[in-house]
Amino acid sequence: MNTLRNTVSLIGRLGADPAITQFGDKNSLARFSLATNEAYKDKKGEWVENTTWHNVVAWGKTAELCKQLLKKGSEIVLEGKLVNDSYETKEGEKRYKTEITLREFMVLNRDKDADKKSKA
Repeated sequence: MNTLRNTVSLIGRLGADPAITQFGDKNSLARFSLATNEAYKDKKGEWVENTTWHNVVAWGKTAELCKQLLKKGSEIVLEGKLVNDSYETKEGEKRYKTEITLREFMVLNRDKDADKKSKA
């Protein structure tokens, strides 16, 4: 029940291939951006599309799966938690960032060419 307190679910497309960082033999970190789109009608009755970018991080086995399965343009559904952090720049400015720590994901648009190659 505790996971319901901080849970985010999104459907979107990757803006770039995941960037993978290895920490020794055992731990991996994957970072990628995810674009979500929503459409609505403005006051004039015209459709407006709004794109929001989200920063996503994944650790361990989930990061390895990201490395294997995800690429730029992949459409996925993800579930994770929001993490807020602050840091100081070299100039002493305080900055804030919000990221999604990935718990699990599912690829929605499987690459048919990749499927053919994996069966060969």
